[in-house]
Amino acid sequence: MMEGVTVACDRGGTFTDVWAFIPSRIFKNPSQQLLGNAVISPGQNGVQVQLKLLSEDPQNYADAPTEGIRRVLQIIEGREISKDQPLDAGLIDSVRMGTTVATNALLERKGEKFGLVLTKGFRDLLEIGDQTRPDLFDLKISTKPGMLYDPAHVIEADERVSIEGWSLDPNGQTTQGLLRDSEKNGEEGTVEVGVSGDVVRVFKKLDEDSIRISLQNLYDSGVRGLAVCLLHSWTYPVHENQIAAIASSIGFTQISLSSQLFPSIKAVPRGNAACIDAYLSPVVRRYVDNFLSNFVDKKAGKRCDFMQSDGGLASAKKFSGLRAVLSGPAGGLVGFAKTTYEEKSGVAVIGFDMGGTSTDVSRFSGKFEHEFDNVTAGIKVACPQLGIETVAAGGGSLLTYKNNTFCVGPESVGAHPGPACYRKGGDLAITDANLVLGRLVPSTFPSIFGPNADAPLDVEASRIKFLRFTEEINSQRPGVQPYSVDEVAAGFLRVANENMSRPMRSLTEQRGYATSAHHLCCFGGAGGQHACIIAKGLNIGLVIVPRFSSILSAYGIACADTVSEVSEPMTVNLSKASVTKWDAIQSRVEKLRVEVLQKLQEQDVKSDQITYEIELGCAYDGSDTVLQITYHGPSVVEDFMATHLRETSFSMPRDVLGVSVRVRGTGKTDNFTPVGFSDELEAAESAWASGKPIALPKEIDSVSAYFDFGSYGKRVQIPVYALGSASTGSRVPGPAIIADKTQTIVVEPGCVAFVLSEHIVIRVGNIKEAVEEKPDVETEAADPIMLAVFGNRFMSIAEQMGHTLQRTSISVSIKERLDFSCSIHSTDGSLVANAPHIPVHLGSMQYAVQSQHQHWLGKLRPGDVLLTNHPEWGGTHLPDLTVVTPVFSPEDDTKVLFYVASRGHHTDIGGTSVTSMNPISKELWQEGVSVKSFLLCSRGKFDEEGFRELFAEPAKYPGSSATRRIDHNITDIHAAISANVRGINLMRTLFDEFGTKTVLFYMSQIQTLAAQTVRTFFQDVYKRFNGKPLEAQDYMDDGTCIKIKITIDPETWNAVFDWTGTGPQTHGNFNSPISLSYAAIIYSLRSMIRADIPMPLNQGVLDPVTNIVPKGCFLNPTGVVAISGSTISSQRLVDVILRAFMTAAASQGCANSLGFGTGGKDAFGNVMPGFAYGEAIGGGSGAGPGWHGTHAVSVHSTNTRLTDVEVIEARCPLLVEEFSIRRQSGGKGKWMGGDGCIRQIKARIPVNCSIVSQRRVFAPFGLEGAADGARGKNIWIRHEPEDGSVTEINLGNNGMVKLGKEDSVRIETPGGGGWSSPS
Repeated sequence: MMEGVTVACDRGGTFTDVWAFIPSRIFKNPSQQLLGNAVISPGQNGVQVQLKLLSEDPQNYADAPTEGIRRVLQIIEGREISKDQPLDAGLIDSVRMGTTVATNALLERKGEKFGLVLTKGFRDLLEIGDQTRPDLFDLKISTKPGMLYDPAHVIEADERVSIEGWSLDPNGQTTQGLLRDSEKNGEEGTVEVGVSGDVVRVFKKLDEDSIRISLQNLYDSGVRGLAVCLLHSWTYPVHENQIAAIASSIGFTQISLSSQLFPSIKAVPRGNAACIDAYLSPVVRRYVDNFLSNFVDKKAGKRCDFMQSDGGLASAKKFSGLRAVLSGPAGGLVGFAKTTYEEKSGVAVIGFDMGGTSTDVSRFSGKFEHEFDNVTAGIKVACPQLGIETVAAGGGSLLTYKNNTFCVGPESVGAHPGPACYRKGGDLAITDANLVLGRLVPSTFPSIFGPNADAPLDVEASRIKFLRFTEEINSQRPGVQPYSVDEVAAGFLRVANENMSRPMRSLTEQRGYATSAHHLCCFGGAGGQHACIIAKGLNIGLVIVPRFSSILSAYGIACADTVSEVSEPMTVNLSKASVTKWDAIQSRVEKLRVEVLQKLQEQDVKSDQITYEIELGCAYDGSDTVLQITYHGPSVVEDFMATHLRETSFSMPRDVLGVSVRVRGTGKTDNFTPVGFSDELEAAESAWASGKPIALPKEIDSVSAYFDFGSYGKRVQIPVYALGSASTGSRVPGPAIIADKTQTIVVEPGCVAFVLSEHIVIRVGNIKEAVEEKPDVETEAADPIMLAVFGNRFMSIAEQMGHTLQRTSISVSIKERLDFSCSIHSTDGSLVANAPHIPVHLGSMQYAVQSQHQHWLGKLRPGDVLLTNHPEWGGTHLPDLTVVTPVFSPEDDTKVLFYVASRGHHTDIGGTSVTSMNPISKELWQEGVSVKSFLLCSRGKFDEEGFRELFAEPAKYPGSSATRRIDHNITDIHAAISANVRGINLMRTLFDEFGTKTVLFYMSQIQTLAAQTVRTFFQDVYKRFNGKPLEAQDYMDDGTCIKIKITIDPETWNAVFDWTGTGPQTHGNFNSPISLSYAAIIYSLRSMIRADIPMPLNQGVLDPVTNIVPKGCFLNPTGVVAISGSTISSQRLVDVILRAFMTAAASQGCANSLGFGTGGKDAFGNVMPGFAYGEAIGGGSGAGPGWHGTHAVSVHSTNTRLTDVEVIEARCPLLVEEFSIRRQSGGKGKWMGGDGCIRQIKARIPVNCSIVSQRRVFAPFGLEGAADGARGKNIWIRHEPEDGSVTEINLGNNGMVKLGKEDSVRIETPGGGGWSSPS
């Protein structure tokens, strides 16, 4: 323990929290005037101070952390200290800071300008990213994060490096073999061994003269920061280091190299890390300098440290932008980990940090777990961060009533003006709801509100606004029992609790942990008001509230240690590693340990205070799932396999690779961590059980508060206890409130709180057992509160099914590209909830389930599972396999209560092509296995033999192969079954919680809500078009017409979507199953209905729709013709629908399905080993009234991730020569269409290449006088082996070609259409 004062500050979005330790020898009892709202409590050899300030209060102070330290110094010195002079912090040993300055600069785009250096041909790499769009239904794509850099400041470095060899080579490769054969293969350049041990080929060394000129020009333009990300610099950093040396000599002051910040494969997240560092580091340095300028001699204590995103401290001089983004939330995780986790029990803890503007959720099980691929402000970043999920639901979350639904957030009322009760004219928020319900007591809350920051909460302001709000809600619900103010406020709390529970389920269950097997630690200013009821909903039995729960982030920062870490890539086959290899790994570890020691010593940490944590990044050969495993030698292989089995539910018969080594050093400093709670809790409960008299804390008030008692709610008079007066061992049965100036803890009915020396621990009981229940009330009308709750819960279950499917699958398509969907269906198979994974599956899933329901009606029994993919049975295209599981009533095993379904794209299902997207298929049999209905499991037994026979069928056809990876097919089908089981278990929990009748009722009612929403939309459309039918048409590239006429009935507000006039089915692969027309309609309707209107995605969306699709047209083909391109056809259907509604110009109308492969059945019928790789390439999105299109993005029906360039080149014998935005390809207009992209890939060995595409003949149309987008192009760049000549050959919209070595394929994707003629 330090001899002097320690102060820790956490500046959050609403409040700044301050914790301080003052030794007894210098503590003087200050006057109440000096104390202000600070709370003093005893500590070991001193006192602890806690206080809260508004983060933004410009009328009273300029900087909240400085003001907090000033108030602590007043307490120490016993005198008033002026705000207008530098503070003398000589009595302070340590100041520790958590700050949102980096987060705010990133969110508000207020960082420093910088230049960006990328490999030539890839100037747009980071702008394109992984090409996904954040919100599936946002036609504007408005939430896609903007660039941090000015495109004019991008420099293309003339250099090129790639990996030699490829990991999917069926013959295997060795380093020695690659080096030996490198000169024989005839490729240009030289080979070297990279940092990771991989062999790299330097095709072109860096042109230093050219880069020097470009950097000098950039510097002369006033830019002083630089981010550098060159392809494969993770293992070959030579060129990045050369650029850094040149930039430094020119005078650049901020140089961020991706190879130093995070040397890991994947250029996009690594490059984003370099950009964020260059963008934020100057801001962070400026903030640190400004903060220190508030102190005498610019010294905030003897040392000043800042909390980093990884949970460790860094000295002020080492604090960087990249590591600062999660500074505050990381403090909270450290705080609850240090105060609530006990090694003795080993029970993991969920952290629930509910603040003013958001809620952070995290997990701790004895070790800080870091994530390395993170999304920060919408940007994917490679950087170690603690695993923290944020949901936009805090005390300041805005309350609204939309579309007959109670909505909480995501908007916040902010710190200023704040909620209505803050006395600054704000809107209603969660804090107001707690206040009017009596769950907050103004007399226990600090008086820091109003214009002068000296007034208490204003209950009356909240009550008046809630009264008006209640009247408004009731006016929209005629003919039903009106709500009271209490019921409205409680309804919003219930919805908020559901919102906050959702990420907790996700954080635990998607990694294979039961949520109920955790304790819940609640902290943050608002957490104590919600913890008990959230714990009950999650079946968590124990809530722990640490002493400093309301300022736990600040306390965690005080308890944190100074850390430093370094990592290095490597590629080592651990399963086959020799003693020499293990020795080499240990040598790497020792080298990195020395680096860490040096970095910590630079921060004044002594070597005897440092402990080291060593981890290897491990993965199965051919997989992208990298797990960090603690390294103790060769046992790391078994440890990885055990961890992988737990987290994914399967192991793989493959070698284990080591892909990185990481050394993290921790310098142990102060130890403010309190004692554990379990022994005290056991003693307190034993004392109560034995009948010993237990004193209650001092009752300071009695209030009327509203609580839910099972199926109804009411007000009861409850005691309010002063937390400071409670003696250790006190027992407080609920309902009650325990409070002090910094926190309010609500003990719900049925729960019991025990006050311990450093914690309050609450046993969560069953509320229904605590009160007398009222009899069930017949459900007649849907309750808007319950609509929101059930809509949230159904969607959460579908999402968790998706997490399970992704976690337990093995294929790249499902696990990495996320080409899957999961859904819940009612008794007749109609859709209840479809998590918005892949738009093309929306709606179409329902028809697959209903086909199975009708076919098997009355024949199914518990344990049966069905498989289907046939286009006439609700399929999309054959690679999308759907697994359907019926769930039966406990009272009648012949009565289906509901269905769950999971659909995933299988990379290989056999057929005549090397990829699942067959460009030359004419008939269905050529595309692989087709299944109308197959009983996959009978009474719980998996029919593996039948499944294998089914997937061997394609081999019976001429030129067609069976699936090449039946093991992958089986694993992915097991994953789908597991996902369904997960959904069933969660649905059963819902039935247990609410009763069968209620759940089935709300399954129906959320469909009714969706139908009402669509009818309201149709009513608005009818008025806008004066009742005229809406018509549109377009043409597929083969000339086939797509035609639609939409007629709205003004009496029912239903609509007929009539596709009569659409062309006949074709002898090609763009025929589209009828289910996809439904998918296109449901997607289009949701996209056209305002995003802020809550609308569940279910059968109700289609209830007002009559869909007329003539049999035999290409949108309703027979079961004979090919359909592998149907998902691309669906893009064209969406364009036509949006055109009819005059909503948006055409997007690229394509997914540009490009594939490469070797192997398959040869001319003699032999199946040869090989590889397959496929991708869907984005293009331009269409413009609309008021928005420009977006460049190079997945549009409409697809939203799959694009594999990173470095990963492609490491896995496949391919070289990506260019990946850029196809500038000027968007349609010109007042609102410009988005540009397509250019992707050029060279074959390094002979390979088969296939392309399935559209919009190569008919351009994406513009509307309202704007120009069309550019048509796409597919070009084969052929190298003549004999004379080296080069020719270009157009592949048309569909093609398959055998690329020779050095041949390339160049895909130029279409642009989007423009909107409105240029002014």
